[in-house]
Amino acid sequence: MFLCWVFLVLLLPATLMMSGAANSAQLDLFVLAGQSNMQGWKSNASDYPQDDTGLDSGIKFYWQAPGISSSGGRWVDLQPQAGLFANGHFGPEVTFARELKKAGYSPAIFKFSLGGTSLGVDWGYRGDNGLYDQMTLELKDAIAQLRERGNEVVPRALVWVQGESDANRRLAREYQLRLKNLIDDMRLNVLGDAQLPIILGVDEQHPDVRLFPEVVLAQQSLATSGPNIVYTSMWGLEKSDATHLTAIGAQGHGVRLFVAYIDLISFNTNKLGSAYK
Repeated sequence: MFLCWVFLVLLLPATLMMSGAANSAQLDLFVLAGQSNMQGWKSNASDYPQDDTGLDSGIKFYWQAPGISSSGGRWVDLQPQAGLFANGHFGPEVTFARELKKAGYSPAIFKFSLGGTSLGVDWGYRGDNGLYDQMTLELKDAIAQLRERGNEVVPRALVWVQGESDANRRLAREYQLRLKNLIDDMRLNVLGDAQLPIILGVDEQHPDVRLFPEVVLAQQSLATSGPNIVYTSMWGLEKSDATHLTAIGAQGHGVRLFVAYIDLISFNTNKLGSAYK
């Protein structure tokens, strides 16, 4: 009997190690943030794209739309988000994440978005007690949750779709500097990767953006001058009004963002998912 107990005691650490290894994985973290078209303001989840192959259950998803809905401070499977329609809403994250999954990644999608928000007033910079501070605090907690489960979390990209609310006489001129500061802080102080890929986007045809194109020019300038930054267009995507994408438009947008990411990293193999190595 004594020998049996000794055997069990010796076996227990190995069993726990095997159990921990089974539950751990390398996860590819993508941070998606911005305003209404990132959120999916007019993208009704009654038209949520079918998931015939069950991809969504293999995609970790954490979202926060302040004052509207959230995933409850925890990671869940990819899904519509409550708050804007009876069946919920969704943004470009759905097709973006599914394409990543099909390409061999293990996506963990962190989404923080709120319609009608400006970088100059609402988001602010580190220490301004704005949406940026709220996002980064929540992001750090979300990453910690994954690591506590034994996962290796690898930051892969920041996808920033925003700028329409900065397209005005008061904020447009400072947009490029503010966006650069946000990118620099996310890279260096939040995610710890000075070369983190950045995907930018804004609705070029928004009425205010057409009056104050500085926000588009700012994103394009950063993409031209900065390392690992790409600007993406929203031209031709289906809209429900002057600026907001429909469910079909949001799906097309997600595919564009995925293609932009793959193009951006195609010469940087240490950022590639397993299917591209």
